[in-house]
Amino acid sequence: MTTKAQQRKEVLREKLIVAAEERIDRDGVGALRARDLAKDAGCAVGAIYTAYDDLNALIMAVNGRTFQKLGQVVASSVDGAGEETATSRLILMSNAYLGFASDHTNLWRALFDLQMRADDQVPDWYLQALRTLFSHIARPVAELFPDYNHEQLDLMVRALFSSVHGIVLLGLEQRISAVPLAKVEQMIGQVLSQVGQT
Repeated sequence: MTTKAQQRKEVLREKLIVAAEERIDRDGVGALRARDLAKDAGCAVGAIYTAYDDLNALIMAVNGRTFQKLGQVVASSVDGAGEETATSRLILMSNAYLGFASDHTNLWRALFDLQMRADDQVPDWYLQALRTLFSHIARPVAELFPDYNHEQLDLMVRALFSSVHGIVLLGLEQRISAVPLAKVEQMIGQVLSQVGQT
């Protein structure tokens, strides 16, 4: 049974996550400050550190929610697309990934920009959120490569994710890639259309 102190801590944790999520979405993870969060959540600055070990731990909590939302967007992009080819479903999911990254660029960047020390452990729930995202990609990949074992499939899923992620990242950094965002979907389609054809 949870005590009132534990309940208050959970309420504070939720308020801080919401406040941090809003600030990251608007201003980016680099602009996150404890004083601003305390004001937004209606608590003392010191109270933040009773709820989370540090701001990185709070950012991880926000990232966990972002991964869940991203996973839902990717999964829903292929709802009702059961008759589409595996390649078409990969393209639909990749375009959904691009759409999420474009609409929530700062939250999306925070997933990959988190500063961690070499000895920091990535929480299990964070890894599980990433595995869930990869599981959506794994289904069509398994159809394209039916002879692959689990290890080969996992590597291919990660390779395809990395490829799409790189295209999206450079597409959002137009000054680097010089590719208009409208053309990024076309690039993704061109790359993924070649998967499984060799």
